[in-house]
Amino acid sequence: MSDVAPFVRLPLALDALPASIQRFCDPKGPTAARIMAAKGLVPVKGHEQVLMLAQLSADETTEVREAAKRTLTNMPEGVRRPACTAVLPNGVLDVLADLFAQDIECQVLVAANDATHHTTIERLARGASEQLAERIAVNEARLLLAPTIIEALYKNRNTRMSTADRLIELAARNNLDLQGIPAYKEHVEALHGQLIPEPSDEPLPQDQVFNAALLEDNADDDAEIFEEDKVTGEQKLRTKFKPLSMQIAEMGKAEKIRLAMVGNKAARALLVRDISKQISYAAISSPQMTVQEACEIAKARDVTEEILRFIANKKEWVKSAEVKHNLVFNPKCPVGLSMKFLGFMRVDELRALGRSRNVPAQLRSLASQWVNRKAKE
Repeated sequence: MSDVAPFVRLPLALDALPASIQRFCDPKGPTAARIMAAKGLVPVKGHEQVLMLAQLSADETTEVREAAKRTLTNMPEGVRRPACTAVLPNGVLDVLADLFAQDIECQVLVAANDATHHTTIERLARGASEQLAERIAVNEARLLLAPTIIEALYKNRNTRMSTADRLIELAARNNLDLQGIPAYKEHVEALHGQLIPEPSDEPLPQDQVFNAALLEDNADDDAEIFEEDKVTGEQKLRTKFKPLSMQIAEMGKAEKIRLAMVGNKAARALLVRDISKQISYAAISSPQMTVQEACEIAKARDVTEEILRFIANKKEWVKSAEVKHNLVFNPKCPVGLSMKFLGFMRVDELRALGRSRNVPAQLRSLASQWVNRKAKE
């Protein structure tokens, strides 16, 4: 399998090409000859033509490169699909995976080709359709050689939930450590004792439930998920997101953990408030969690101390003055954490904190001391 061999980028060395096409690919040869070859106007057929065009698609001359790419892209199915199954250099198969992106059958064939390098499969897995993701997911031998493919499939919203469970179980059974999935261990624990379904032609009921939640989870980055209750001051879920909360309520723990990874802002906002520490951790540790989201969560009174600690210890997030402010003014934030940020508060913030009845008395007292200290500076 090519996973053992190094990835070879194009252009290939001239002497690595068949003698029959070397003269058409020689960068020292006439540009006009390479342009003709790139347009498919030279007597070369079959896999050698595909190899020649792939080589020319990396030519130093723009006109040659673009002509070769057009010719490859417009090749008839009878030529391009057999090429995807051929034992070609992995750099060539990588190019074919890109240029034949609109032909799902070609991508499936490239993914199934043992000569394809695992980095190409990983790239395909990140944006794969459901059909392609299913094809990649059944090649367990390759997945075990390159676990980053499992990570890519897991993070792809098009990968079925049942398939994601199967991949996690495979990884756990083979003692893999999927560091690219922050809540990997939590998902493994959630699957303990569950029956893992075999691959199927059609999506399973759990896949349909999960997909329904993804369709409901359509918040953009600026969407306000919660609003403040004017009477109690507590945050409450906006009406438009209640259907999503109902979808999530019907999910099992494993589904919620993965939704925290692949869902949008609305899903993370709900899941970070889940009573399960595993699920709330999966949400707050999601690679998609932004500073702005962390800022909103930092002022929420319905999240656990563990979530506030996670935010407070995330160096990238506490660079934000607003995140620090929200943590300090959140009555659920442990005093020890709030104290770390008092020195970063403005005098007006410290005065407001000293008057607040929502924070512990110890913090109010310390805020007043900081006011006096800054007044003397």
